[in-house]
Amino acid sequence: MKKRFFSTMSILLIALACFAEGKAKYVFYFIGDGMGVNQVNAAETYLGALEGRIGIKELCFPSFPYVGLINTQSATNGVTDSAAGGTALASGNKTKNGALGVLKDLETPVTSIAHWAKDAGAAVGVTTSVSIDHATPAAFYSHVAKRGMTYEIGAQLPTSGFDFFGGSDFVKPQNPDGGPDLYAQAQAAGYTIARGYKDYQKKAKKADKMILFQPEEASKVEVGSIPYALDRTKNDLTLQDITRAAINFLMKKQSEKDGFFLMVEGGKIDWACHANDPAFISELIDMDNAVKVAYEFYQQHPDETLIVISADHETGGLVLGRGPYELNLKAVSYQRMSMDKLNRELNNMKKNLGEKFTWDETKKFLTENFGFWNGVEVNDDQAKRLENSFNEFKEGKGDAGRLSGTVKRVISECALIGWQSGGHSNGYVPAFAIGVGAEQFHGRFDNTEIPKKMAKAAGWEVK
Repeated sequence: MKKRFFSTMSILLIALACFAEGKAKYVFYFIGDGMGVNQVNAAETYLGALEGRIGIKELCFPSFPYVGLINTQSATNGVTDSAAGGTALASGNKTKNGALGVLKDLETPVTSIAHWAKDAGAAVGVTTSVSIDHATPAAFYSHVAKRGMTYEIGAQLPTSGFDFFGGSDFVKPQNPDGGPDLYAQAQAAGYTIARGYKDYQKKAKKADKMILFQPEEASKVEVGSIPYALDRTKNDLTLQDITRAAINFLMKKQSEKDGFFLMVEGGKIDWACHANDPAFISELIDMDNAVKVAYEFYQQHPDETLIVISADHETGGLVLGRGPYELNLKAVSYQRMSMDKLNRELNNMKKNLGEKFTWDETKKFLTENFGFWNGVEVNDDQAKRLENSFNEFKEGKGDAGRLSGTVKRVISECALIGWQSGGHSNGYVPAFAIGVGAEQFHGRFDNTEIPKKMAKAAGWEVK
């Protein structure tokens, strides 16, 4: 009798412990593409510099209580690309660079945590600030040997059955066989397509499944992404909008689903770092603003929510310091546009001004938009390089990219930051976590462990 009593009590205590520990009902997975440790440090140090002091001003997600360092190499390369990195983060499997959702044999498909969540009865959202068929979001729903198979990737989106997608657009929507395009295929699979946040608000109530894209006017300028934070206008779709819409829609599915999984990618941190463009700082801060939307949700559901932030790789080999033991990140605050927009603006100036397209006019433009010769001190060598690049562009010996390239190098020099390359590196990337199961994300571990740890926290079966 006594033995049975202790056995019953043991079972009860175990059950109570499990109940007290709880499971993550709502799981957020933020991926800062190209976001290494130094990118995060640069953004916080920049914010500190804006307050006139040495040190950092904390962002939201780097202040989360659990922090880890992540290894990122792929199955075949010491330096991963976004496809292999995304596959590892999504499925817990290493693969060959360039492959999505398959093993390194390029044939064997693997499922992602988004599928594990769906199979467990959760609502699922996959979102990004770039195109929805780009490498990182595609790793959560597609299975292709080459990431360049953009149409094929997009065609697999409707077959996933996920509840919500968000991004700039499809890059290659037209059917090469002449059949229905990707928009029509998605609609046939039950997806409602909204163009912009206001359109989402109009359509969401009656929609069963949803795709949120930017307005068509924005896609005519850049179909592959929503605008850089620096270039944004009031009518542009933002990563905050996408995150807010996704939460709203996935919560709407609660009547028929059990919790949700939401992946949000800050994709243009990577793009800016590939370009060695200091605009990466505003992109990282912009992703932090999207995390704040999830954090507000966490504060309302602290015993049921897990938020994890990590990255697929570091981009650019960013270094904070160029020799002198100093930094001048405040110089970045004078930058008013990305290098992409600068290229467009320079081409427009050359076309519209004709003979009036002079160095004096361009110098004035650079002062207004990058702070040169005003808030940012430019030395004689830098000024000469800028003028020479302008002359080459005006005379047709180089395109706008040659001048914008000099501009971005001068900004980095003045800010005292350095770049090793225009590609990826094998530098550690960080992981930050808060909420149910967040204690797992502490120490050093491989990128393949992240989705498995998240699934453990949520009680989803790894497949």
